[in-house]
Amino acid sequence: MGRTMVLWAPDWPIVAVDVPASVPAAVLHQGQVLACSQAARAEGVRRGMRRRDAQSRCPDLVLHEHRPDADARAFETVLTAIEELSPGVAPLRPGLCAISVPARFYGGEAEAAAVIAERLVGLGVWDVRAGIADGLFAAEQAARRALAQDSLVVPVGGSGQFLHELPVDALDDPSLVGLLRRMGLQTLGDFASLPPADVHTRFGTHGALLHRLARGQDPQPIGRRQVPPEFDATLLLEPPLDLVEPIAFSLRTTAEAFVADLADHGLVCTTVLIEVDADGSLATSRRWMHPRWFGPTDLIDRVRWQLGVDGAITAPVDAVRLIPEVTEPLGDHADSLFGGGPDEKVERGVARVQSIVGHEAVVSVVVQGGRGPGERRLLTPWGERPVAARPAGLPWPGTVPAPAPATVYREPQQAMVVGAEGQTIGVSGRGVVTGEPARFRVAADQGWQPVASWAGPWPVDDQWWDEAASRRLARFQVVGVDGSAFLMIVEGGHWWTEARYD
Repeated sequence: MGRTMVLWAPDWPIVAVDVPASVPAAVLHQGQVLACSQAARAEGVRRGMRRRDAQSRCPDLVLHEHRPDADARAFETVLTAIEELSPGVAPLRPGLCAISVPARFYGGEAEAAAVIAERLVGLGVWDVRAGIADGLFAAEQAARRALAQDSLVVPVGGSGQFLHELPVDALDDPSLVGLLRRMGLQTLGDFASLPPADVHTRFGTHGALLHRLARGQDPQPIGRRQVPPEFDATLLLEPPLDLVEPIAFSLRTTAEAFVADLADHGLVCTTVLIEVDADGSLATSRRWMHPRWFGPTDLIDRVRWQLGVDGAITAPVDAVRLIPEVTEPLGDHADSLFGGGPDEKVERGVARVQSIVGHEAVVSVVVQGGRGPGERRLLTPWGERPVAARPAGLPWPGTVPAPAPATVYREPQQAMVVGAEGQTIGVSGRGVVTGEPARFRVAADQGWQPVASWAGPWPVDDQWWDEAASRRLARFQVVGVDGSAFLMIVEGGHWWTEARYD
């Protein structure tokens, strides 16, 4: 077997969200830190920390939710750049890939790693490490122990000796690693010294495979990927045009060919990047998402909206590019047995309204995570896939129980709640109501009415560690004698009406 090179970019989820190196940032997965930047690590943030622990150590920490699809899309650029230097790359996961070492072409194994690292630095991947060995497993372990922007080369035939002193944690099998430690086997060398027949009898086929890896006998060939076909479509305008409608009319043939080319490969585009060149340079670029998939008319509408933004185009347009960023199998979006006629009619009608009033003027509402109804409401322009800032499935202490209010005011209305003697009702620092609500008014310009019933309080002490962003409030459900019901909040001694139950 030939030599294998593994390229590793540490903390790839942070690299994918493209934050400056000086900004302390972290990517969260299920409430725990999945990856963090060097600036955050310097403040004490570590992988596996809970969200609140990380923020208590670094109040300025910028948090991002983990998006595996975004990681994969960002890593696609890296794979394409490596394929230009050495074809046959094998993606292992975002941030980690393997290739056969092109040593003869670049003058040596370390020299080949340096050339590839230099290319990736040009893409903004500032920390890439290479490991070179006889097999995939040893090469990955070498990459993880290489210095930043450097390579670690294991001599030919020396994989077993290199792996001998590594801890058994390198096997990445928690159940087996725990068992080996209880048996007193702390290193890969200890595990490799066991007789192969005994290992197979005790741990089965999978254990025997890991035993071979620990001995430096890697039977895994590199599964090289096929170079994906190029689906980008470009419209060149000669002479350049400066009116939106002629540009949109000229784009129709290109858009139809773009959709047909994807369909020929059994794909549809759900996220497209549209770039517009004016006067020989990039004038505007925007990423568009679709709840289903883009057809020719959808693409033309997006170009029309993008060109219609004030100040976007200041010179005649000479090129429009359609770049599919996310493609999915056509079968996943095919119509059901009885078709999708009503949905298509609704989409065409709403798209027509959007073309009249503007893309941002027609929105759809989805539910995201949050404690208050205003925080849970997410408005997304129609035709774009909503991206929730807060996961809805996580527990949110302080949330008002169901049912949820039907009408949420864009801005809370100033209100008032008083007791039987006219005293203002509040909530103490321990979450205790200071009196029995007797009368209330839902807005400053509306009259008073007696309280028929009420429930609460639901206190919220939000972001207490951040003096600028912290909030301390309590929510109440209040029902008037006329049957109207409202969700109200008291904060800093002032009452506000947040929503209405219809």
